[in-house]
Amino acid sequence: MTISQHGLGGLAWPDVPHRPTVLVPVGSTEQHGPHLPLDTDAAIATAVADAVALKVKGQVVVAPAVSYGSSGEHQFFAGTVSIGSEVLRLLIVELVRSLSTWAGRIVLINAHGGNVSALSEAVLQLNAERHNVAWLPCLVPGADLHAGRTETSLMLHLNPAAVRLERSVAGDLRPLDELLPELLTGGVAAVSSSGVLGDPSGANASEGVRLFDLMVDDVARRIAGAALGRNGMLAVNERQAMGWTPIKPR
Repeated sequence: MTISQHGLGGLAWPDVPHRPTVLVPVGSTEQHGPHLPLDTDAAIATAVADAVALKVKGQVVVAPAVSYGSSGEHQFFAGTVSIGSEVLRLLIVELVRSLSTWAGRIVLINAHGGNVSALSEAVLQLNAERHNVAWLPCLVPGADLHAGRTETSLMLHLNPAAVRLERSVAGDLRPLDELLPELLTGGVAAVSSSGVLGDPSGANASEGVRLFDLMVDDVARRIAGAALGRNGMLAVNERQAMGWTPIKPR
């Protein structure tokens, strides 16, 4: 199969495989600094899902992305569209209930940290209802927080025409544990007037290829054999499963 043939949206219903694994990209529509498009998270999640569909054994389809997420921490910036954590949780619950009528396994591939609480709560509820569903993150070691070198390099690889590199600026460089109190009370605008958390300097497409390949390999490995953590995430071990620190929306 080619990547396009994996896309659920392009199939007619008789062409849907019997009880396939369904990969659901989950992203956001939110600011990513002055240089990256609002659909960065959705674009990364979709690209990862498409690439993973070629690596996972069995029948696999990629559902259209969930492109609105829990992004209240970015709401100060124009273009951000947030549906909040509770609505996202309900959306995921109903989406998986519907998919389960014809799908086998369902894996939610998430590229936005603000969605974690909703995904965890939804997946735990759905597992209690005996649906075969899990979620996992798009991660690479050493990634910066938001719209910095990591995401900029990824987008220079995935969609270079959408990157306004001449507008890129460095934002707050502190680690998440130092930023979190201010983020929770005032959102990203409280710590970065540009919306960037990190430094895009030095980002390049070659690095984007390397990071993307690492991300795809990690996701494929988790799907193939990783354990389900207590938060509903496919993880290599329990410590990794509990390592996420969600940023709740205002």
